[in-house]
Amino acid sequence: MRGARPTTGRRWSRLSPLLLAGGGALVLAACGSPSSSANKSTTTTATRHAVTTTTTSQPATTTTTTAGASTTTTSTTSGGTSGLATCQPGQLSASTGQATGAAGTQTFVLSLTNTSSTTCGLNGYPGMQLLDGQGAPIPTTVVRGGFQFLQAAANEPPSLVTLAPQTTGAFSVAYEDVPVGNETSCPTSAKAEVTPPNDYGYLVMALAISPCSNGTLHVSPVYSG
Repeated sequence: MRGARPTTGRRWSRLSPLLLAGGGALVLAACGSPSSSANKSTTTTATRHAVTTTTTSQPATTTTTTAGASTTTTSTTSGGTSGLATCQPGQLSASTGQATGAAGTQTFVLSLTNTSSTTCGLNGYPGMQLLDGQGAPIPTTVVRGGFQFLQAAANEPPSLVTLAPQTTGAFSVAYEDVPVGNETSCPTSAKAEVTPPNDYGYLVMALAISPCSNGTLHVSPVYSG
């Protein structure tokens, strides 16, 4: 999960009220105003570390990434897709969905749709890495769980999600958009790499957010969308 890849590693980014999905922009309201977007992007490159999964919930597994360097804390339990082929990045498209904001906290749902003709599965936490406008990584810290999401399924332990062709899975993301400590501002991303659970590759989507606290993103396991 670049970006957060939380077990073996993906990274995550800072929060800013603005989300771009595909060719469209999603503005995250500062306090209590929901918004949504559903554009897609599916560029895939397989050069990152694998994102592994867990079969039980975890309060604080994190992946921290700064440009050119990463430190990862991994879990000792792993899950899988029980014989079902894991969805590869090239089979998926990503889009942003429901977004809410209140008291400095922003949340949104990121959907993964199986655009192939083959059924595949997702089981565990995805990875993320935020990128700037030139495609370079920006500081991203991905935390698995550690947040009470609005979607009930997002607060459940990881479980197998089977994606038939043209069906969708999702995961929830939360972040703070108020600078903390010595921060004076929180960098805004232009794109994000999204790594499916148990995968080495990732897809790239347009995503403009400004998470603070070294780009901390709380992510849920993938659940049925």
